Amino acid sequence: MKKIVFIFLFMVTLLISIVPAANAQCAMCTVSAEQSVKNGNTQGNGLNSGILYLLAIPYLLITGMGILWYVKFRKKNTEEVA
Repeated sequence: MKKIVFIFLFMVTLLISIVPAANAQCAMCTVSAEQSVKNGNTQGNGLNSGILYLLAIPYLLITGMGILWYVKFRKKNTEEVA
């Protein structure tokens, strides 16, 4: 159990350290967002947040499915041993 918690905390720490540095935009979106921020709009920040949100969701879902699969697999193996 300690190993699972350690791996989970490691992954969360890794994601937290990487995500703020990510700016996943195409060249056209980057120019548009930069120009809007220079003109006083805050929509560029929302664009970056939306892109990062869309990027993170699939990884969180896959991680959750992996944890559920591992828990069920481990439960199945302990039932066979007992």
